[in-house]
Amino acid sequence: MVVRIDEAGAVGVVETRYFDYPGSLLLESGRELGPIRLAYETYGTLTPAKDNAVFILHALSADAHAAGFHAEDLRKPNAKPGWWDIMIGPGKAFDTDRFYIVCSNIIGGCMGSTGPNCLNPATGNRYALDFPIVTIGDMVEAERLLMDHLDIPRWYAVSGGSMGGMRALQWAVVYPDRVERCIPIATTHRLTAQGIAFNAVGRAAIMSDPNWRNGQYYDDEEPANGLSVARMIGHITYLSEQSMHEKFGRSLRNAVEYTWNFTPEFSVETYLQYQGDEFVKRFDANSYLYITKAMDYFDLGARAESSAEGYGPQAESLTAAMEGVSARFLVLSFSSDWLFPTSQSREIVRALRLNGIDVSFVEIQSSYGHDAFLLEAEEITRLIKGFLQ
Repeated sequence: MVVRIDEAGAVGVVETRYFDYPGSLLLESGRELGPIRLAYETYGTLTPAKDNAVFILHALSADAHAAGFHAEDLRKPNAKPGWWDIMIGPGKAFDTDRFYIVCSNIIGGCMGSTGPNCLNPATGNRYALDFPIVTIGDMVEAERLLMDHLDIPRWYAVSGGSMGGMRALQWAVVYPDRVERCIPIATTHRLTAQGIAFNAVGRAAIMSDPNWRNGQYYDDEEPANGLSVARMIGHITYLSEQSMHEKFGRSLRNAVEYTWNFTPEFSVETYLQYQGDEFVKRFDANSYLYITKAMDYFDLGARAESSAEGYGPQAESLTAAMEGVSARFLVLSFSSDWLFPTSQSREIVRALRLNGIDVSFVEIQSSYGHDAFLLEAEEITRLIKGFLQ
């Protein structure tokens, strides 16, 4: 298959760059992390006034490569562009003819930024579980270092879906003077018990794999089975019952009758197995542990009420967390998203409105479930374009 990179709306060939911060970052846990490397990509041109920068924040399993193609990928069959290419480019929602788009990989990740698969300068070995626990707040602090490095005084907008939406909210709350617009999509201000439960089961699958070896697997066989199962569990939460029914139903894969054994035979089984196998090829099991834990800890209301005793479930004031926010908001949810349902977006909207914040809210009708933010390009584009103008 020939990959075309010159068609309308394409950003073309892009390159991942790296920002190395020589100092240390004091984490919310009290530990320090440093030096720090962040992988990032940019698309479009920064104006002389530096007033058109938009920060795109990725979800759990994505990376800095949000749009376009890497040169080396073009030599591969069926090369795919960046994870949000449908939204970033000339004339698209985040129009690169108008905006300077920045996307970076989070700390704790495994796509070029400092994470558990990197070398620990103190030991010369991979961090593995010596890597400190990081939070959504810590990720934003590292992103703020990148912002300063790029000499960008203020984001025209920050936007992301799922975990990216969590970080967009964190940006607007912690750095209100550096965020002009905020577009959280299919996200929440804190995980429910159900959300934490799914993450816990995924982590258990990884840690129960004999090859995990307490995180020390980098010089040996990786815990592929555990990570694959974790991805399969997670992927179920990204879909909706309707989309699974329409795509798979009860159909069999490569068979016309039951096999009467335990090999995957239903189409939905083989699909999930494929998703798990593909995920293992590109992701680090330890990073999965750290990122899901960061999502579990995220709670904007608890941050607002934190004290000398630290964070805790007794502190639950989202309205108080939004008191200092100055950004304009566009909050988007999807009707079939049961992982981060519309009710959670409405909680965010209510807290913003109680603080007199300019906020628009739309629940998009979609059968795609949580993954709709990666698929419903036409409707999301219409809404974001209008908001950014």
